[in-house]
Amino acid sequence: MPFDDRDFPAGARPAPSGSRRDRRWVAVWLWAVTGMIFVMVVLGGATRLTGSGLSIMEWAPVTGALPPLSQAEWQRLFDLYQQIPQYALLHTGMGLAGFKGLFWLEWIHRLWGRLIGVVFLVPLLVFVARRMIPRRLVPLLALLFVLGGLQGAVGWFMVASGFFPDSTAVSAYRLVAHLVLALALYAATLWTALSLGRWTPRPLPSRALRTAAVAALASVAVTIVAGGFTAGLHAGLTYNTFPLMDGALVPPGYLPLTPAWRSLFEDVATVQFDHRLLATLTAIACLSAVTLGLAGGVRGLARGGVLALGGFVLLQYTLGVATLLNAVPAGLAVAHQATAVLLLSAALVLCFATRGRPRSALELP
Repeated sequence: MPFDDRDFPAGARPAPSGSRRDRRWVAVWLWAVTGMIFVMVVLGGATRLTGSGLSIMEWAPVTGALPPLSQAEWQRLFDLYQQIPQYALLHTGMGLAGFKGLFWLEWIHRLWGRLIGVVFLVPLLVFVARRMIPRRLVPLLALLFVLGGLQGAVGWFMVASGFFPDSTAVSAYRLVAHLVLALALYAATLWTALSLGRWTPRPLPSRALRTAAVAALASVAVTIVAGGFTAGLHAGLTYNTFPLMDGALVPPGYLPLTPAWRSLFEDVATVQFDHRLLATLTAIACLSAVTLGLAGGVRGLARGGVLALGGFVLLQYTLGVATLLNAVPAGLAVAHQATAVLLLSAALVLCFATRGRPRSALELP
């Protein structure tokens, strides 16, 4: 639904052209935040894959923005790290230089989260003060900022699970919670940025394409959650063949835990099989949407969403298989996680463009 002057406080709009200009600035700001959240998700994948996430054992939201500034401070942090199981079980004998390699990636990850908060809050306050944001968007944007702050707390809650005895990694449940909240923030920011586009009439998409787009988005989201549990359990380090697992399509001993539902989240073979199956169903759902869109001759933003969905789902499936066959090398695994977010983005764009309303004038040609 397009915004108009009625969405703004009385007297806040000097002229219709001002409304459009303000909306454009707000949209650019939200697109920048969306990009920063994307980078944050990729950095999070890199810290997990390198084991860097447990290298900082203190949650200092303010003072932690500064790195260690003295040799004594470096040594203090290294001494703290030597107290956790990850050091004793995986990195015994590692020196201070090795610790610094782990530390810097996690520090950059946390610093980037702080920067997102600043880039979100400061322009938000300016735009609200100048009455540049539609009134109905202000509560949503304020909620997104609060959830972004909560994400920092959830991140620390996740990291703290790696300090338990005999633990060398964080809890898979907490990892997935951290990932889901990050992607929810990403999706909400992306959708809001899209909603600020100017509208021009376009032929309405078919109901079948709308249904297929929603199905593709839902399947992508569920598969990403399954991928989070696969990563959290390091399930990709086993059964490194495709499409068979230990010579069978369904691994022996599927659903071995009691009660059976625990296997869906805690058993390595079950979690990996489910992720494979969901990925295949997601590819089918996405390619079905692509077929319907191209056959229906969609244009503009909808066509851009269709083409992006088709390209990213093929790339993502290929990266997933390559990551598995090569026993999860860091480079491929990070690319796999990044492409998952791009695939989610394409599905969101297609759902946005097939809502049965006029399309945006800022759409793809």
